[in-house]
Amino acid sequence: MTQRAYLVVLLLCLGLMCPLVTGIFMDKLASKKLCADDNCVYTISLARAEEDYNAPDCRFINIKKGQLIYVYSKLVKEKDSGEFWAGSVYGEQYEDHMGTVGYFPSSLVSEQHVYQEANKTVPTTVRNLQKP
Repeated sequence: MTQRAYLVVLLLCLGLMCPLVTGIFMDKLASKKLCADDNCVYTISLARAEEDYNAPDCRFINIKKGQLIYVYSKLVKEKDSGEFWAGSVYGEQYEDHMGTVGYFPSSLVSEQHVYQEANKTVPTTVRNLQKP
């Protein structure tokens, strides 16, 4: 091999061993959320989208006007932030998106049915669960 080829191989090996980008840090949406239970797994309500919404990043879900959404938690609004809820889409025509949970602006939906009150305040940070 020529000297140039050795240099290219060396640079590729170094690039694989020492990646320059380690991740993308995103702004936190809120410090607390309201849920129906301590783990935020039970459905709070069923909401209907009043407008389309295109997700700006992977934390959010796309919603279409008229679409039904299961709501699992409601972020507690903080200064200079919008009010977001977490949920997943519902319905056979949205089968490819069912089970995907993400945030969406609460101002774009109307609650159709409340299953249980969101009366538990839970921090949005990851907690270390310890065995008793």
